[in-house]
Amino acid sequence: MYLCYIDESGTAQIPGTSSHYILAGLAIPVSMWKQSENDIRNIKELYKLSNDEIHTAWLLRGYIEQNNIANFNTLDYDARRYEVNRIRNNNILRLQRERKTKTLRQTKKNYCKTDSYIHLTWQ
Repeated sequence: MYLCYIDESGTAQIPGTSSHYILAGLAIPVSMWKQSENDIRNIKELYKLSNDEIHTAWLLRGYIEQNNIANFNTLDYDARRYEVNRIRNNNILRLQRERKTKTLRQTKKNYCKTDSYIHLTWQ
């Protein structure tokens, strides 16, 4: 027997809200499920994502804030998060001052969705 995980991304309807629709599945033999779950848990702990859902799009994304932080790759977890959030908070304040309501709303939404990943580097 196999356990199967199926997930989708995009919009299947035409016209949809995206240009792509992806449906993917992963089947794992029941005898391998516990080991697979433990492997995933260990990887998430290693990258400080234990309590987070993994979203490939957010893992593959480049974070422009990191490019504006000197020696980002050499900073520890707490320093990385602090510096990225400092830049993000300044950006939110700037958008509030400029009264760019729609951009502000979308920016806050993006920041919320990507918060778990801001400490990660490509390396």
